[in-house]
Amino acid sequence: MTGVNALGLTEPSLPGVRDAVEFIAELRQAAHPSEVVIGRSVVVIGGGMTAIDASVQSRLLGAQQVTMLYRRGPEAMGASNDEQNWAKKNGVQIRHWAAPKRILSSGGALQGVEFAATRLDDGKLVESGETFTVQADMVLKAIGQALVIDGAGGSVALTGGRIKTDADGRTSNPKVWA
Repeated sequence: MTGVNALGLTEPSLPGVRDAVEFIAELRQAAHPSEVVIGRSVVVIGGGMTAIDASVQSRLLGAQQVTMLYRRGPEAMGASNDEQNWAKKNGVQIRHWAAPKRILSSGGALQGVEFAATRLDDGKLVESGETFTVQADMVLKAIGQALVIDGAGGSVALTGGRIKTDADGRTSNPKVWA
């Protein structure tokens, strides 16, 4: 089982702020795509395949503006160049060098996200001191997942946050293969 990583900032409980994995799961399980609520202006935070999928699906569901933001450059994204181009062809705007700082709201309604501009300094990601805001009525968080062992029939050894296996895919738990 997986859990979605946190943004590392205060995440208010607001309508329209969702985990992208949950959004995609809801879309895949819906009898008809029109059952899935989508914002008009969607911000997707992340740079992997889930972020691409959530971005493109948001556009296909009718979002007028979808902006995907990633903290590093395009070459560091988990999504391939082909996937990035597919998103752009579907009307997704991709902005690089942007780290989320604050989710903005007013009267309990989502307004947007404040970002810090980032850059590499001696190979280390740093903030430049500049900030900018992207307006949004929906935010989808796609910044990675963490393994959560729950009900797997016992513990499983991890290495670097990943399941440790032998060459055959056997884990430390004889009931679990990965």
